[in-house]
Amino acid sequence: MRFATIDIDGHEQAAVACHDNQWAPLDRLDPALSGDLLVLIEQQRGADELKELADRAEALPDDRLIPAVDAVYRAPYRRPYKVWGIGLNYGDHAADLHEETPEQPASFIKGHHTIIGPGDDIVIPRQSARTTAEAELGLVIGRTTTEVSRADAIDHVFGVCAVLDQTAEDILALNPRYLTRSKNFPTFFSFGPEIVTMDEFLDGRELSDVEISTYVDGRPVRRNVVANMTHRPAELISFHSQMMPFFPGDLISTGTPGAGVIQPGVVAEARVDGLLPLLNPVRAQNSGRS
Repeated sequence: MRFATIDIDGHEQAAVACHDNQWAPLDRLDPALSGDLLVLIEQQRGADELKELADRAEALPDDRLIPAVDAVYRAPYRRPYKVWGIGLNYGDHAADLHEETPEQPASFIKGHHTIIGPGDDIVIPRQSARTTAEAELGLVIGRTTTEVSRADAIDHVFGVCAVLDQTAEDILALNPRYLTRSKNFPTFFSFGPEIVTMDEFLDGRELSDVEISTYVDGRPVRRNVVANMTHRPAELISFHSQMMPFFPGDLISTGTPGAGVIQPGVVAEARVDGLLPLLNPVRAQNSGRS
């Protein structure tokens, strides 16, 4: 199943994909699902309940649906408990930063003030002369997760999404302890346009085969597959759940194959095989789009 949050008459409303490339707003199926997608995720509905919801969406008449070509996508939601980022998870990206790949996952937290959605501006802060955008595979946690094994970790995932994680790279270069600072400017975390449940996302393929690519202005910067992550998704969930709980809607951004330097006027893009692309224009702080 594919879910998104779309703009309907100025309001952000969760929707599920259905027949003929259309979106069914969830509040037209269940009034309790009014609002963004976090409302659904926090209910921790099982696979059978989600399927029943999707089946009801298929039965809606076309005049109750939103054609995908008309959909204005927003961030799937804006206030998760936490956004957990993973650094240096590909050897190539570590080499770009003159770093060694860590033996254990290197992680950081981002505040929800950093969140934007598809089409929103990434704003380069005045403090930074070198900001990068990094395409990543995002994991959306579907239920409370504590001390989970690697074998069971993926069962705790509601779905996956495309991510653009921004870094003020010049600030980070001043001191590695500035990682949180360099990652937490407003607009430094974009995700969407959709969240896709794992069964539909994989559809018979292996997660390790999924390719993630960073693009700037339509030009590829770096691409790689999940198989080449130093610490793969199940390990990331299991490892961090040993020290802290994950809650429904928490996001884990699993690391980038490579970062693209962004300037005002360009468009940053994350491409993840099997997902709609995520694009965000870039501008400077306190200026219009260049």
